[in-house]
Amino acid sequence: MPDLTLVILSAGNSTRFARNVKKQWLRIGEKPLWQFVTDSLKERMDIADVIVTAHPDEAAYMRKHGPYTIIEGGASRQESLQKALTYVKTPYLLVTDVARACVPDTMLQSIVEAKERADIVVPYLPVPDTVVYRNETIDRDEVRLIQTPQLSRTETLRKALDSHRLYTDDSSAVRAIGGSVYYIKGSTNAKKITVFDDLEALPCLKAPAERVKTGIGFDVHRFCRDREMVLGGIPVKSEFGFEAHSDGDVALHALIDALLGAIGAGDIGERYPDTDMANKDIDSKKMLAEVVRFVTATGHEIQNVDITVMAQTPKLSPYKDRMREKISEITGIAPIDVNIKATTTERLGFVGRKEGVAVEAVATVKYYNWKRI
Repeated sequence: MPDLTLVILSAGNSTRFARNVKKQWLRIGEKPLWQFVTDSLKERMDIADVIVTAHPDEAAYMRKHGPYTIIEGGASRQESLQKALTYVKTPYLLVTDVARACVPDTMLQSIVEAKERADIVVPYLPVPDTVVYRNETIDRDEVRLIQTPQLSRTETLRKALDSHRLYTDDSSAVRAIGGSVYYIKGSTNAKKITVFDDLEALPCLKAPAERVKTGIGFDVHRFCRDREMVLGGIPVKSEFGFEAHSDGDVALHALIDALLGAIGAGDIGERYPDTDMANKDIDSKKMLAEVVRFVTATGHEIQNVDITVMAQTPKLSPYKDRMREKISEITGIAPIDVNIKATTTERLGFVGRKEGVAVEAVATVKYYNWKRI
C-alpha cells in the first residue's frame, strides 16, 4: 500500500507572472499547467492520493477537468498547505508548487529514495557565482537555492506549520522546530515559472493545442412595467423593462452563457444564482466583465461573438451599433468581431405577442498561445 500523498499547490494569484492569464492555466497541449504537472508526477510515482489546492474562484472549474481531489486553498502558500494537510492520511507527503513543471525522473527518484533519512528531503542547486550579502562577500558553498518537490513526514510538517510565522518553503518550517533536513542535488531543468520569460527555459512544455472552442447561450425574459429596459449593455427606450433578479439584460445573459459554454464552465446560474441577494438588481455589464476576466485568466482568448435578439418590440435597429461597441469594450475584442442581429418572430409565440424578448448568442474562444508571445 502506498505511503505517500502528492500535494500540488495551485491556489496562487500569479501576480508576478504579469499576464492576464494565470500561469497555472497555461495550456500544455490540451491540459492546463496544473493538470499537466499533476498527471506527470502521478504517472511516475507510487502514491496513495493526489490533492490539488485551487483558488476559491477556480476550484469548481478545476473539478470539471476530471476526478481530481480539488480543495480550496488559502490566502498564502502556507495556508493552502495547511488546508491540504487535513486531507492527508499517509505517513509521508510530497509537496510541490504548480510552477515547478519539469521535474526530471532522476531528481524525483532521489527524493523518494531518501525519505527515511530525515524529517524532510529537499532538492537544492549550488550557487555558481560570487555571492555578496549586505556588501560582504560570503562563501558561496554555504548558499543553496532550494527547490521543490519536498518530501516530508506528515506529522512533522503538520507540527511545523502550526505557527503564525509564514515560511516560503516547507524545509524552513521543519528546521524552525528542530526537525532534520536532508539535502539532495536538484536540477536546473526543474526551474520554477515565476515570470513569463521563465517559460523559455523549460523545453518539456509544448505549445497549446491549436483549437477553436464554441459556446451557445440562450435566455428569455418577460416584460414588466415600471423598469428601465437595458439590452446589450445600453438603455433602450421602451414602455417595458425586464422582469428579472438582476437588471434583466437578456442579451448579456445569453452572451455570458455562450462564453462559459465555450470553456466548459457551466452557466450563469451557477455563478450568479437568483437565490443570492447579492445579485439582486446587479448590473449585467459587471457580470459580463467578471466572466471575461475568468475566461482570460483560465487561459483563453475570446475570438468573436454573434448575438441574435428576437423581439417584436421595441425596434432595435437604432441601438445595434451602440450595443456592439459596448460589448466590444467589455470583452476586449474588436468591434468587427462583435455581431448583433435583431429579428421579429412574425407575431408568433410569446415574443410575437409582445410578452418578452429571447436572445441566442454564440461565442468562440481559443487557448492563449504563450509560445508565440
